[in-house]
Amino acid sequence: MKVSIRTKFTLGMVFFFVIIAGITILSAYHLSRLSQKTDAILKDNHFSVIFARDMAEGLTVLNQEITRCYANSGEIDTALINSASISFKKSLMQEKNNITEPGEDKLASGIETGFNEYIKHISACEKRPVTSEAMNASLTRFHNLYQQTMLLSQMNEQAIILKANDTKKSAEKGLTSVTLLGTICFIITLSFTFNFASYFNGRFTKLYNGIKEIGANNYNQRLYFEGEDEFYEISLVFNEMAQNLNENAEISKVNFQEEFEREVSLNQVEELKRILEQMQGVEERAIDLIAKLENKENRNGIK
Repeated sequence: MKVSIRTKFTLGMVFFFVIIAGITILSAYHLSRLSQKTDAILKDNHFSVIFARDMAEGLTVLNQEITRCYANSGEIDTALINSASISFKKSLMQEKNNITEPGEDKLASGIETGFNEYIKHISACEKRPVTSEAMNASLTRFHNLYQQTMLLSQMNEQAIILKANDTKKSAEKGLTSVTLLGTICFIITLSFTFNFASYFNGRFTKLYNGIKEIGANNYNQRLYFEGEDEFYEISLVFNEMAQNLNENAEISKVNFQEEFEREVSLNQVEELKRILEQMQGVEERAIDLIAKLENKENRNGIK
């Protein structure tokens, strides 16, 4: 199957995108879980602790007022009792709408029942002076309710600790997962990048060296690339070009040799003609000289 370089490059970019998206999604998933668990701690247990403490403060105000009346033999401040009672009931209602832990609903119901009895006892004390028996009964109810509110607060504080530890473990697990995935993806991307770079560097180096050899008139240079991509097609074109250049060079060499031989032959003929002409001239001068000598000898003989 023919796969072009552009397709390989596109697939490589898609591969990198998938890895980045995978790490991002996994990180977002763990961060979302941590956020949800943190929100649960703040929204549920933390508010229950606040409600329990508000109820404890309201009980403390009621107890202090009863104690003051008993110590001073005075009358109960009805407005203060009503305000503290309203604040307590408000916190209790918010707590009943924020039940999160096992047994918390029964504890809240017990607090509500005990508080109603405590308010009835205080209302009874408003109509007559607070006696020692009434004071002891009031203290008993106060301590029971106060202990229940503290137990409610401790229950949610313990839940906060457990959920915080669970959140910590989730964070460590998420960090381990992200680190492991990141390490694996890093190794994969490093290997992919190395192979990808080696693939192109090797081919570009061969192509560059081939062009240099052609430039140095080494027309016997050939390129061989495996595969069916653009480099393979370039190698075919390059080899064909080198073959044509080699054939043209051979033809040019033969033509040059024939032309050289032809020029040498013509030069030799001309040189031979020149030599013959010179020899002919020498022969003519020799004949003239011989004739002159014969004439001179003839004249001397006559004398």
